[in-house]
Amino acid sequence: MRILELTSVSGFVAFDLDCPTSGGGTRWAPGVTRAEAALLARAMTYKFAVLERPLGGAKGVLRSDDGTPRGTALERYCQEITPMVERQVFLTSSDLGTATEDFASLPGYDPDSVMHQWVGPTMVDSLITGVGVVAAADTALGGLAGRRFAIEGFGKVGGAAAGELERRGGTLVALSTVYGCVADPSGLDIRRLLELRQAHGDRCVEHVGLPMLPVTALFEVDTDVLVPGARIGVIDRSRAAAVRTRVIAPAANVPYTAAGLAVLRERGILALADFVCGAGATIGYMAERFLGLAGVEAASELVDREVSALTARSLDHPDGPFAGATALAEKFLRTWRSPDEMPAGPPLAPEG
Repeated sequence: MRILELTSVSGFVAFDLDCPTSGGGTRWAPGVTRAEAALLARAMTYKFAVLERPLGGAKGVLRSDDGTPRGTALERYCQEITPMVERQVFLTSSDLGTATEDFASLPGYDPDSVMHQWVGPTMVDSLITGVGVVAAADTALGGLAGRRFAIEGFGKVGGAAAGELERRGGTLVALSTVYGCVADPSGLDIRRLLELRQAHGDRCVEHVGLPMLPVTALFEVDTDVLVPGARIGVIDRSRAAAVRTRVIAPAANVPYTAAGLAVLRERGILALADFVCGAGATIGYMAERFLGLAGVEAASELVDREVSALTARSLDHPDGPFAGATALAEKFLRTWRSPDEMPAGPPLAPEG
């Protein structure tokens, strides 16, 4: 693991493996740390590996709470990492708190990319990430008609996942943002929620007309599928003991701690791997770069097919789907990494 402290802006770029090319998104969020960057880079290593791509995981993290205006911070960041991008040492795009157009100044940015097209209010890279999350849950449950979902976070991927689950017959019964949680066992109106998000951002939950609950109440709602979609380590030991769901299909990276995973397994809750569920954008970018991509529909179908197949394979593991996905990733890593070059285990957050 190699972590560079940025000099032009407050933050880090982490490289998980020593290899010619590494890739991963850049997030702009409060309180990001060196340790968080390292875990997110590890998640990208496993994401590339489960997709059988010999690339290293990397991650950029920028502190949004250091007083630097967002536009200034991202401009300085892009200038600083340009030499690494030019040499293809570090490939990056959007993540939590950033948008694809924030990286338009970087070498190789293609405004005509399929991944940079808009479908309504959502860019294709976020849209197909949401498709992947829902496809994984669909595979785990054998169908989503009548299934109840709770989604943590209602940003670009959370909104895309909500739209896709509705298309497949699911019902969104709970939603949280940083400002609180709303829940309705009869179902929330996703179209109206998207309109409220357009108008109010994360404060959309305050305008639904339902009682405002604490953010953590989302994890206590009785659901079939829980979608963690925010920061790392939200499913720790205590939360894993309290959640009321059948399947966890993460939209965010590194949602589990090791102890949380163990509790979920004891309770018979299927903990799907974040580096499979959230692989949609990576699948799309890789397909466009190496295979050519015919358009938005082709990208969505490819993600559905690949994430569903990987989820099905991971479900066969006796220790559960997270262990199954880890085994698939590490099997590929061993084809191009010597034993002493292997990462020291899958991406799991520290307890507490």
